[in-house]
Amino acid sequence: MSYPVWLAGLGLLFTALERVWPRQQQALLRRGIFSDIAYVVFNSHYLGILLAYATVWIAPIPIQGQWLGQASWTVQFIVALVTMDFLQWAIHNLLHRVSWLWKFHKVHHSIVEMDWIGNWRFHWGEILVYRTLLYIPAALLGARGDVLFWVGVLNTAIGHFAHANLRWHIGWLKYVVNSPEMHIWHHNHPSAGPVNKNFAITLAVWDWLFGTAYVPAEDPSRLGFEGIEEYPGQLPGQWLAPFQRLRRH
Repeated sequence: MSYPVWLAGLGLLFTALERVWPRQQQALLRRGIFSDIAYVVFNSHYLGILLAYATVWIAPIPIQGQWLGQASWTVQFIVALVTMDFLQWAIHNLLHRVSWLWKFHKVHHSIVEMDWIGNWRFHWGEILVYRTLLYIPAALLGARGDVLFWVGVLNTAIGHFAHANLRWHIGWLKYVVNSPEMHIWHHNHPSAGPVNKNFAITLAVWDWLFGTAYVPAEDPSRLGFEGIEEYPGQLPGQWLAPFQRLRRH
C-alpha cells in the first residue's frame, strides 16, 4: 500500500480511538482543526515533493553509502530505525535550545488541544532543518527503499499515538516507545511544569538514557508556551510568525 493509504487509515483509526478512550472531552471540530487538516495535506504530500526537487537541485550527485551492505531486511530496519530516531531526537533537542530554530518549532507547540492530527502541525522551515541534517547520514546508511518506507510508516503511527487524545498508560513500554502519557508533558505550558523534557520521536529510550524524561502520573493543566495568547491560531499566520519575529530581533 502507498503512504497516503497508510496515512488515511491511521487517521481514521486514531479518530475512532479518541472517541472511545479520550484523555479529555473535546469537540471533533475543535479550534484550529481546519488549519491542521491543511498541515496534513501540505506536510505529508506537497512538502515532500518540493523537498525532493530541492534535493535534486542542491545535491545533484547523490551520496550512496554501503554501511548496511547485504544485511537482511530486519537488520536494515532496526539499524535505520534506531540510527535515524536518535538523530531526530538530537535535532528535536536543538529546536528547543537554539533560539532561531525555536521560532520555527513554536508552530508545533502552539497546540492547546492535543489530538493525533497535531502530529502534523509543524512549520515547513523546521522540516528543512531536519532534512538538511539527516540527508548525509541517511544516504550513508544505504538502506533499501522499502525498509525506509516501513520506518516511515512506524514513525507516523507512533507520532499519531504520542499526540493522540488518549487516556492510555502503557506500563514498562513507556521506557521504549513514545506515548501520550509522555508526550503530553513535552507540550506543557511553563506554568504547568518543567519544560524541555521528553524529546522522543519514536523511541523513548533516549530521554531515559540522557535524563530528559519526565512522566508524572497526572496530565499538565495547560499546554503551550509563554505568550501563546498573542500567537496566531491559524494558517497563514503561523507560517509567517517565525519570519516576523526574526525581523524584530
